[in-house]
Parts: sequence; C-alpha cells; structure tokens
Amino acid sequence: MTLEIIIIIAALIAVPVIFIIITYNTLVALKNYISESWSNIDTELKRRYDLIPNLVATVKGYATHEKEVLERVTELRTRCAANNGTPREQAVDEVKLVDAMKQMLAIVEKYPDLKADKHFLELQKELINTEDRIQAARRFFNGNIRDYRNKYETFPSNIVAMVFAFKPQEFFEVPPSVRDVPDIGNL
Repeated sequence: MTLEIIIIIAALIAVPVIFIIITYNTLVALKNYISESWSNIDTELKRRYDLIPNLVATVKGYATHEKEVLERVTELRTRCAANNGTPREQAVDEVKLVDAMKQMLAIVEKYPDLKADKHFLELQKELINTEDRIQAARRFFNGNIRDYRNKYETFPSNIVAMVFAFKPQEFFEVPPSVRDVPDIGNL
C-alpha cells in the first residue's frame, strides 16, 4: 500500500469517529445545560413557594371570609413544592397554582386597607420579581431544550443520539393564560 492510500483510509476512519465524538460531547453538554437551567427554574419556584404562605397569611388577616380561596392556594403550593416530576407534570400543577393565586389577588380589590398594607406591598413586589425570574428561567430552560432537540432530531446527529440512547426532552410549557406575570402591580 502506498502512503496516499493509508492516509485516505485513515481519513475515512478518523472523520466519522471525530464526528461521533463531537456530536456525543455536544449532546452531553446540552443535557447538562438543560439540567442546570431546570435547577434555576426549581430555585425560583421554591422562592415563590416560600413567599406564598406569607402572602396568604397577610391576605387572611384582612379577608377572613375568603377562606376557601386561601386554602386552595395553600394546598396547591404544597402540591407544587412536592412535585418532582417531569416539566410537563410540574406545569400542570403550576398552572393551577397561578390561577389560584390570581383568584386570591383578585380578592385584594375588595380590601383597600390590605392594598395599602406595607407588608402586603413588600410581598407583592417580591412576588412580581419572582414571577419575572421564573419566566426568564423558563425561557432559558426552553432555549436549552430547543438547542438539544435540534441536535437530537436532525440528521446525522440523530443517529448518534439513538446509538447512545439519548432521550427526548420536554419543554416547560404553560398555557397562554398563565404565561404572563400575574398583574398584581395595579392592585
């Protein structure tokens, strides 16, 4: 064999191997970005869960006969905090929690003294900040999912993903009615 043939054979072997290594490492890196960005969402959700009991207690002090709505928020907060499922599973509970919080915050309209309460206003500000952070973390997470899915689903990298048993990843989706931060700034 001549040197040229050996170089050609080596190149024919090396190029696919290098492609497989690069594609595998990219998929692993994207999976790690997804894990990291999910932990950011989880951190912000826990921050929300920590704020809710204080918010409920403050509203409860003014709105004693709105017990059913306040208990629903508390129950959903507990359920969401305990849910460690997939993003899709967690989104179901999060939607219910946000809807219940919207109901609770609508109650505030009936109580002008509550709307002026300094403690409530501070909690309201923290909740707005937390909801903004949750949205930003969700966008970052979903961006990482998009990048992973593009690599995972396109040819020829999908072959590498299939061979090494990479799993599809889910977006953290919420319905359009929940995508907006609850409008509690105008209460």
